[in-house]
Amino acid sequence: MEENIFENRTDLSQLSEAVNTIRTSLSKVIIGQSEMIDFLIAGILADGHILIEGVPGVAKTLTAKLIAKCIDANFSRIQFTPDLMPSDVLGTSVFNPKDASFEFKKGPVFGNIVLIDEINRAPAKTQSALFEVMEERQITMDGRTYKMDEPFMVLATQNPIEQEGTYRLPEAQLDRFLFKIEVSYPSLEEETQILVQQHQQKTDEKLQEIKPVLSIQQIIELRRQVRQLYVKPELLQFTAQIIHDTRSSKSLYLGASPRATLAVVTSAKALAAMNGRDFVTPDDIIRSVNPVLRHRIMLTPDKEMEGVSPDDVLAQIIHKIEVPR
Repeated sequence: MEENIFENRTDLSQLSEAVNTIRTSLSKVIIGQSEMIDFLIAGILADGHILIEGVPGVAKTLTAKLIAKCIDANFSRIQFTPDLMPSDVLGTSVFNPKDASFEFKKGPVFGNIVLIDEINRAPAKTQSALFEVMEERQITMDGRTYKMDEPFMVLATQNPIEQEGTYRLPEAQLDRFLFKIEVSYPSLEEETQILVQQHQQKTDEKLQEIKPVLSIQQIIELRRQVRQLYVKPELLQFTAQIIHDTRSSKSLYLGASPRATLAVVTSAKALAAMNGRDFVTPDDIIRSVNPVLRHRIMLTPDKEMEGVSPDDVLAQIIHKIEVPR
C-alpha cells in the first residue's frame, strides 16, 4: 500500500532542474535579489502576473528581461507614458484598401511574456485596457475576441517614490497581480560585488551566456504538475482564516478578496514544487502571504500616519492564528 502511494507522487525532477538552471543563470548577472528571482520563477509556475516595485537602479527591468530570456517564448516590452492610448497596447483596426475591409493589427500586449515598464505612468483609460487581458487572457476589439497564446504573463514595474506624473493603479487591477515584489537596495557586500563585476567588464559576456531553459510546452506541463500538488485540509482552513482576518482587522480599511485566497494556495504550491516537494507546508503558505496580499489590502489612514506597513499588519494577523502542524 505504501509503495503504491509513493508511485503516485508527482515527479518534480524536471521542474527542480529547470529552477536551479534559471537561478544559476541569473545569479551570474544579478547579484543578490534572490527573493525577487524566486518569486518571478514562482509566478511563471503559478501562471500569475507580477508587479515589481522598487526605486530606480535596483535591476527590476533587467531581471524581468533575463527571466524572459530563460524561456523560449515571445517577449515584448511596453513603456507606459501619460500619453499612451489603449490602442498602443492592445492594437487597432486598420483599413485594407485591397478588399475594402478593416484588418486588426495586434499590439505589443500579444506576447507570451509582456514587460510593462513604469505601469503607473499611464492614465486610467490605458490601465483599464489591461483588465480583460490580465484576467481572461483575451481582448475584445470591434465585437471580436482575440485569445492570447499560452503562456501569457505580465511583468510590470513601478517606482514607489516618485509620484509626479503617475497614476495610482485601480484596486481591480492590483487584484489581478498574483504577487507584488518589493525590491530593496543591495547590501554593502553585494554592491561591492556589482562594482567588481562591472569593473572587470564581464557583465556583457554573462548576458550572452543566458540561454532558454524552458520551452512553452514545458511550462504548460510544469504548471499542470504544480496544480496537482497536495494541500492538507488544515492548511486550506489556515489560509482562509488569514484572508478572513484581513477583513475584520481594525488596522485595515480594505481586506483581501476571495481571489487572494486562491492566489495564496497557488503560490504556496509553486514554492513547494521549487523546493522539490509535492506537498505544501505551513511555511509555504506563510511565505506566500506578504507578496500575495500586500497590494490587495489597504491600511486605515491612522495606521498609514503611524508608518505601519501592510507587511507589519499581515505579520500580526498570522501571529494570532494557530499554525497547523
